[in-house]
Amino acid sequence: MVYIVALLSIIFLGLAALVVSRMAKVVKNASGPVEDGQIGMSNKINGTLFLAFFIVGLIGAVWSFLYAKQFFLPEASSPHGRHTDFLFWLGMSIITIAFVVTNALLFGFAWRYQHKEGRKASYYPENHKLELIWTVIPAVIMALLVFTGWRAWRDIMAEAPENAQVFEIVGKQFNWIVRYPGVDNNKLGAFNYKLIDNNNDTGIDYADEASFDDFTSTSELHIPANKPILLKIRARDVLHSVFIPHLRVKMDAVPGMPTRFQFTADKTTDEMRNLTGNPDFTYEIACTEVCGQGHFSMRIRLIVEDEASWLAWCKEQKPLLTSTPELAARIPSNLKAKAAKYLPADAVSAPSDSVTASVLKGGVTVASSTLR
Repeated sequence: MVYIVALLSIIFLGLAALVVSRMAKVVKNASGPVEDGQIGMSNKINGTLFLAFFIVGLIGAVWSFLYAKQFFLPEASSPHGRHTDFLFWLGMSIITIAFVVTNALLFGFAWRYQHKEGRKASYYPENHKLELIWTVIPAVIMALLVFTGWRAWRDIMAEAPENAQVFEIVGKQFNWIVRYPGVDNNKLGAFNYKLIDNNNDTGIDYADEASFDDFTSTSELHIPANKPILLKIRARDVLHSVFIPHLRVKMDAVPGMPTRFQFTADKTTDEMRNLTGNPDFTYEIACTEVCGQGHFSMRIRLIVEDEASWLAWCKEQKPLLTSTPELAARIPSNLKAKAAKYLPADAVSAPSDSVTASVLKGGVTVASSTLR
């Protein structure tokens, strides 16, 4: 490695010396008047190469775009995603047009106004009309782009409709945990990060009776199609980022700062399989914030289905309280009767004095079950 660095250093020093010598020659020639016949053919060659470079570069850029088009994502599966795509391609079109025009003038002028024997250049110090045009037009275009982008962001970040279906997704190294509101009250219960442990990955607070029917998943998220979705986002450890590319959903998961994203998926997984011609197609939720060595594996499937199928799937799931009855220790005594329907029979019949033991450690209540 040391030899490679030394070799590159010698090459760069040689190039620097060559550039300095060329610059010295240019400065020397510029100190006096240029006489006819002094430039020769080099200027014509350079002017022609400028024009050829622009044409070849333009052809290469067009070819690159057409070739890469096959790798583009299909049309977005959400209304806000299609609007976002429109704004993206609008901005790219304006930038591309400006780039082509300005570079066509740059390279074209280098060729068209190259030095010719007997012709003198004319100069004028200012042109207020031209300056006004190239200042006002870009300013107006930029203002319109900023305004339309702000409106799109405002709509995404607005309060979700009352009929929105709420889900919670929590990121941790190195997987996503999804919490569903259950089917009895369709309402997410409260959470408390101090309650997180091996049995309660998302810190569900069972002092809130709305939590009793909540259930979780670490393998997939099921959502209904054609219904507003509010995704509440949290992180347990480091910075993560929720990314659903086909729905154009992306939002950071920040420790200690809950975020959210609302959207509507209007193409089911089965519809996308038909549209793409890929029977194995599936939506995916990935992490796009490098969060450690296992970042590459931090993804789960997203299943978009009609509302009837989604409801039927939800009814088949067991609340976390049912699959982990030891969490009953965290239920206040005045709510135990309401929680009984979610607990196994043996857990309900256990004596209350042998079910719960609470120890206050460092200001955090740690509950443990001693079911017999």
